[in-house]
Amino acid sequence: MPEQPRTPLALAALATIAKPGLDVVATQPPREPGADFDVVGIVDSEDRRWIVRSPRHAAAGAAMEGEVALLGELADAVDRGLLPFDVPRPAGFAPLPEGGRAMIYPELVGRPLDAAALRPDSPLLRNVARAIAALHGLSGAVVRTAGLPDYDADSYRRRRLAEVDEAARTGHLPTRLLRRWEHALEDVSLWRFATTPVHGDLAGEHILVDGRQVVGFVDWSDACVADPADDLAWLLATTSPEAAVAAMQHYAEARDGALDEAFSHRVTLAGELAVARWLMHGVRIRSDEVIEDAIDMLRELDAAVADAPPIGRVEPAPLPSAEDGDRESEPLDGEQDDDEQGEEEPDDAPPSFQPSSGERTRPVITRGHAAHPDDNPTSELPIRD
Repeated sequence: MPEQPRTPLALAALATIAKPGLDVVATQPPREPGADFDVVGIVDSEDRRWIVRSPRHAAAGAAMEGEVALLGELADAVDRGLLPFDVPRPAGFAPLPEGGRAMIYPELVGRPLDAAALRPDSPLLRNVARAIAALHGLSGAVVRTAGLPDYDADSYRRRRLAEVDEAARTGHLPTRLLRRWEHALEDVSLWRFATTPVHGDLAGEHILVDGRQVVGFVDWSDACVADPADDLAWLLATTSPEAAVAAMQHYAEARDGALDEAFSHRVTLAGELAVARWLMHGVRIRSDEVIEDAIDMLRELDAAVADAPPIGRVEPAPLPSAEDGDRESEPLDGEQDDDEQGEEEPDDAPPSFQPSSGERTRPVITRGHAAHPDDNPTSELPIRD
C-alpha cells in the first residue's frame, strides 16, 4: 500500500477509472477523513456528488471488501422497506497499483448528526433511536451472507474478554478498570440475549440527517452480528441525561419488548470498553497520538468510576468451570491453542474474530450506568478534545 496518502487529484483520477465517462470538475474535503482510508468528495459536470474511498493498507482493503458485500444486502433491505434510511451504493471500482481497489459511490444527502444537540422531546432523537432499532430488527442472514463475523451471546462475551486481556498486555490498563471489566464479563447473567446485526462503530459522523429525518448510515466496515447494546453506547454518552433516557424509551418501544434485563448494563460496559478498543486501534495502526490519547482517556475513566457501583451484580454469577482457565492464551486471530488442535468445532460455531481494520471513531464516555427507562439519568463525564 502507498507510503503517503493519495491526494484529492489522485483520488479523482481513480474515480474516472472506476466510472468511465465521469467528468470531474471539482473536489471537496471529506466529512471525516480517517487513518485507514483516503477519502475525497468530487463533483461532476452534471453537478452530481460522489465519494471516493481508497484503502491505505491491506487490512483496510480487506475490510472494505467485506463492507461492499454487506452494502448490497443492506441496500436490498432499504428497497424492501425494512430500513428507514439509505446506505452507500457502490457505483464502480478502480484497481490500485499495489493491490486492492478504490470505490466510488453517490454521496448521500444529509449532514452528520450532532447528538449533543438532541433534546428529550426531539423528533430527530426518536427517529435516530428507531433507525438503530430497525437495523437490529434485520435478520442475521444479512450479515452472514456478506461473510462478516457472526457471534452468539457467549462467544461475544468471550471475544470481549479476549480484547480486555489483549489491552491489559499493553500495560496501560488501570488495575481498577481491569477488575471492573472482568467482573462484568464474568457475570454470565449479563450475557443472556439474542444477538442482532450491528453497525459496530456508530457515531454522529456515521449517521446522516436532514431536518427531523435520518437519511443514511455510512462506514460499515465494523458491522457484524453481535450485541445490540454496542450501537447505543455512543448515543447515550453524547446526549444529555434526559435525552439518553428518552432515546432508550424510543428504542425499547421500537424493539417491542426485545430488550433483555441486562441491556442497560451492557450499554455501560460497551461505552467503557470503547476506550480500550481505541487504545488497541492506536497500537494496530502504530499511532503514538492515538495511543497517548487513549491512555489519557483510560486514566480519566478510571477516576470517574472510582465510586461507581459495579456493572451488573455486586458479585458476578460464576462461570462454568469449563470456561475458566488461562485467558492469556485465548486465540485472538483465529489460531488454536495446542490443547485445542485436535478438537472439532461444532458446525454452528461462530467465525473466529478478526480485529477491525476499518476506521474507528474516538469514543466518548460517561460516568455510571447507561440510561434505561427505569434507571436514573446518567451524569456526563467531559472528555478533553
